[in-house]
Amino acid sequence: MPDVVNASLRLALIASLLAPIDSLDHEAQRVVQGWRRPPLEAPARIVSRYGHVIVFAGLAVVAVATGPAGPATSGVALAVLVPVNLAVEGLKRLVNRTRPDGEHRRSNASFPSSHAANAAALALVLSRRWRRLAPAFWAAAILVAGSRLYLNRHFLSDALAGVAIGVGLGWITLRWLQARGWSWEGKRSG
Repeated sequence: MPDVVNASLRLALIASLLAPIDSLDHEAQRVVQGWRRPPLEAPARIVSRYGHVIVFAGLAVVAVATGPAGPATSGVALAVLVPVNLAVEGLKRLVNRTRPDGEHRRSNASFPSSHAANAAALALVLSRRWRRLAPAFWAAAILVAGSRLYLNRHFLSDALAGVAIGVGLGWITLRWLQARGWSWEGKRSG
């Protein structure tokens, strides 16, 4: 019986700590859904639905058209996405949060946002490679994460956690790869 009491107390503590986040999530959802306008629907859906196609096409262009460092840059970007996606997909199954629009499938749960995690991880890698373009890469990542809130597919905390995972795990992976000599450094022309 003490195990049941301890488990219940832990769950109650977790619930009490998460309640303010849940309240903020629902308030942000209410505000963002109030911003929805017909002219913004198509662009938000394109960013959200075809982002992965755009990313892989962009990495192919980077590999082919940006000189000797291109293939290494694309390789590093793809390598960074592997642990980010493993972490996100594991957390989705563990947390199993219902999406704001009501969809509830463990394999496609709301928390955390994989779109936001991938966009942030790519922004991290590409802004390290092309520092002058960093604001554009981060703006694109914010646009992707924002589109998920706008389309009512994620709560604010889902997107923020996705960004944190993308940046945090992306940074660790990038540093790990660079420590092993897998980088675009030294391969740039000019």
